[in-house]
Amino acid sequence: MIYTVTFNPSVDYIVGLEKLMPNRVNRTREELIYPGGKGINVSIVLKNLGIDSIALGFLAGDTGVMIQNMLQKEGIFTDFVTIEEGMSRINVKIKENGTTEINGMGPKISTRDRNQLYEKLERLEENDILVLAGSIPESMPDTSYVDIMRFLEKRNVKIVVDATKELLTNVLPLHPFLIKPNHHELGEIFDTEIKTKEEALYYARQLKEKGAENVLVSMASLGAVFVSEDGTAYMEKAPGGVPVNPVGAGDSMVAGFLAGYLENKNYKNAFQMGVATGSASACSVGFATRDAVLSLKTEMNS
Repeated sequence: MIYTVTFNPSVDYIVGLEKLMPNRVNRTREELIYPGGKGINVSIVLKNLGIDSIALGFLAGDTGVMIQNMLQKEGIFTDFVTIEEGMSRINVKIKENGTTEINGMGPKISTRDRNQLYEKLERLEENDILVLAGSIPESMPDTSYVDIMRFLEKRNVKIVVDATKELLTNVLPLHPFLIKPNHHELGEIFDTEIKTKEEALYYARQLKEKGAENVLVSMASLGAVFVSEDGTAYMEKAPGGVPVNPVGAGDSMVAGFLAGYLENKNYKNAFQMGVATGSASACSVGFATRDAVLSLKTEMNS
């Protein structure tokens, strides 16, 4: 089974405006509401690809109920910890000559809440997959990813980490199954600017040397690179049309990679599925569908 963890889920309220006018009443021309959070995005795309997962994390208040209802309506299994006080955050994304984002805070997560999450993590078994994605709320220790990996260390769970800076580098000694920085995040780790796939591969290999089993680097319109556990390097261009929605493309790539890996444990197939899924999401208003992904994957191999 695949489990995803989202510490700070959200209701994402996306609005389109002709023009944002400060100190005036602004009326929307389009509105969309989604359940948000990187781990949740992975679960949604996995479901689109025909693969079940269980979404873990923390929910609070009426917005938490709304998030859970939206996920269950999509057929996604959930097992969140319910926090008694506060409310899950609302993130507002205003599309007007670009995108302006206003992200909520989310509830305070107590030691008791964290312990309840660990009780759920105790169910994981050998060869289960756990996806740890996104930032850590201020009310939680910044070692939370490391702590979870140490907690599961003897269970032989395959752990995927999609995070930035120290959140990512601190888990490397614990040998995560897969890490997925984008090329900007990879550059920040090494205090450099990465402009080509060859440069991305060079630094991806360094992260592998530091402990990651597999390193997948998304590069937006440039495509992606991958270094597998045996050291084999892969590069792919971004297939598809013009990107219209970069939000969640990286999470989609993670979901696609896992879907491809579960098919036959072949890393080339996993990488191509990841690239095709990330591109399919980037080139559509919503998340990738299975038909769109398979079409792009066929295009990559033609």
